Amino acid sequence: MYPGKYAKQHPDRPAFIMANTGESVSYADYEARCNRLAHLFREYGIARLDHYSVFMENNSRYLECCGAGERSGLYYTCINSYLKADELAYIVNNSESKILITSSSRLEVAAEALKSCPNIILCLVVDFPASLQTIDDRLRDYEATLASYPVSPIADEYLGTSMLYSSGTTGQPKGVIRPLEEVHPSEPLPLFGFLKELWWYREDMVYLSPAPLYHSAPQAAVGLTIRLGGTAVIMEHFDPEQYLDLVPRYKVSHSQLVPTMFSRMLKLPDDVRNKADLSSLEVAIHAAAPCPVPVKEAMIDWWGPIIYEYYGATEGLGFASITSEEWLKHKGSVGKVVLGEIHILDEDGKPSPPGEPGELWFETASQFSYFNNAEKTREATSADGAMSTVGDVGYLKDGYLYLTDRSTFMIISGGVNIYPQETENLLITHPKVEDAAVFGVPNPDLGEEVKALVQVRDGITADDELAAELMSFCMENLSRQKCPRSIDFEEQLPRLPTGKLYKRVLKERYWADHNSGIV
Repeated sequence: MYPGKYAKQHPDRPAFIMANTGESVSYADYEARCNRLAHLFREYGIARLDHYSVFMENNSRYLECCGAGERSGLYYTCINSYLKADELAYIVNNSESKILITSSSRLEVAAEALKSCPNIILCLVVDFPASLQTIDDRLRDYEATLASYPVSPIADEYLGTSMLYSSGTTGQPKGVIRPLEEVHPSEPLPLFGFLKELWWYREDMVYLSPAPLYHSAPQAAVGLTIRLGGTAVIMEHFDPEQYLDLVPRYKVSHSQLVPTMFSRMLKLPDDVRNKADLSSLEVAIHAAAPCPVPVKEAMIDWWGPIIYEYYGATEGLGFASITSEEWLKHKGSVGKVVLGEIHILDEDGKPSPPGEPGELWFETASQFSYFNNAEKTREATSADGAMSTVGDVGYLKDGYLYLTDRSTFMIISGGVNIYPQETENLLITHPKVEDAAVFGVPNPDLGEEVKALVQVRDGITADDELAAELMSFCMENLSRQKCPRSIDFEEQLPRLPTGKLYKRVLKERYWADHNSGIV
């Protein structure tokens, strides 16, 4: 998020453009905005290695809220804008944030959370409501407060970085913190150089960001775009047809998506898809969630061999990457490991046989720990401290990594281990299905059985006839033990905009009575 020399060399070039409004913020304006906020941090005593949080939807002030910390030696925590007050308060408190930045659209949740956040000394509100009555004396109008601060850099600039939290899909979210060297912000973290070479990032690139800026992938990609002097186009919310319109409008060269975005674009009417001009697009990256093989096949057939996949985690344990050409020869793989040394271990911590799924452990590519959570850090680290894991399960074949699921989502039915990701990936390809979640529910004889929750497409009736059709569809394409024994329908599945399915809350609904001893 640090523009460095480009703020002077190309002051009028757009640093970023907001997709819905068309608002364009030049490098000069972006630099000034970041500097004003950095001065505020120092005036409020926020010193190097201190923490602050950002809780907003994608808007035209979001990037400067990150950029100011990146030049002040601070850790900034971008928080999922869909969280509730208690969830927000947990992260604000756990991160030891001293300042919270929010927006008028998230103010109600933020104000409620502030009641439980005594360490917050100031809460800045973007688009501060003029009619707002004082509900907390720490609330201040973002724009009005910053207007009086200098646009020049602070005297003590240091490199800062994000401290992002896991999505909490399998438990309480955890803050991933890395050591920060005491260097000037013009010296980026080593990962930036690696990504630049991997995906040909460059000064004249235009990056289209369809994802929420609180997530690690757009954080890294947009930050690298600005560091290299390119232009980022920020979508406030993902809309498949708008995405296809934005590519030719801004001559987009690079973008990163998640598989659910692919699925939604593939289900657009043929005339909409056929008229899309994607000729400027050179690199389309995807990650964050497994991509069903038929979906990726259809995308490569449509967009050509410009689709690149990677596997990684916010923790930065390891990194695998694969091109379209490689993937077509190794369908379903997430690539070869290019950062970190991988070990695939069974439940006893011993190497799994070749081709057999096991938990992925890495001799880590970068140092990390979970902030204020020594227990979780220990759980994710081997006894000798040499390896770490986030609980993903997979196997290697011909040197290529294949993922099956998270160990926490594995279903044990009659002693058989079942990874539900394969069933989810199949159901999502059905023409009547918008989204699907598969997990284990109690079974008195087998321990667990496979349950599917399905969100149908608009105009489709969710009834017993459709459930039977979907179960038959599974039986035709999967081995019997992987097929759901029952299917329920949901109006909307809780999939995060980052592509991750918030499966824990669904599973808990079915296990609540069982775990409490009620029969």
